[in-house]
Amino acid sequence: MQLQVIAHARNGFSQKFGIPRQSREESCIETHIIFTPAYRVREALRGIEDYSHLWLLWGFHEAFKTPSETLETSKTPKTTKAPSWSPTVRPPRLGGNKRMGVFATRSPFRPNPIGLTSVKLLRIEETPDNGLVLVVSGADLLDGTPIYDIKPYLAFSDSHPEARNGFAEATQDYHLEVQIPNHLLQEIQPQGCPWDAIKEILSQDPRPAYQNDPERIYHLDYANWKIDFIVDNSTLYVQNIGEI
Repeated sequence: MQLQVIAHARNGFSQKFGIPRQSREESCIETHIIFTPAYRVREALRGIEDYSHLWLLWGFHEAFKTPSETLETSKTPKTTKAPSWSPTVRPPRLGGNKRMGVFATRSPFRPNPIGLTSVKLLRIEETPDNGLVLVVSGADLLDGTPIYDIKPYLAFSDSHPEARNGFAEATQDYHLEVQIPNHLLQEIQPQGCPWDAIKEILSQDPRPAYQNDPERIYHLDYANWKIDFIVDNSTLYVQNIGEI
């Protein structure tokens, strides 16, 4: 079976560190779905504006790259073949030291590196170079992620409020309080820094669960901005922020 890349996701996530672990409907982070030339056909989107939410089927194109391949730009993602798969993985939210069955997780390291995300359709933009572009929120995708298919989300069949959430239940409401010195906030606001989006990313705690050193300085890149921060208990403190 050969999958066709119909589009690519474009947003500010230039690295895997910091990407939301799950899609989130209430998000101020926008992702643009830009179709490849062969699928840049207006008729293919006829009626999509009547839906509020969509399903995206996509590929974990960075999951199995070698270190040298990871250094390459994500603007032209390549299709990669998964190595021999493992029946168990170590979910980061369980501290990285407890194994669970791969089919009981959303780990990117799977027999077939395929992801599934529900997103909110914010608007459809018409652009001179890329045709119609879907602007969505709630996407947990790296910039350049290949999109294999788009389907409408149907609340009457796709929503199951009574569903059990397994081990993910314990961490679904986990978040950090984010604090930034006033002088830093005043410096970045006139420069067009997307602080609301950055704050949302930081509040979700991008660190692996097994890293809990209050003296360690972490670095996060988002939308041409570099953020340095530390975490002490349930509070994240921004140390520095500036353009890359």
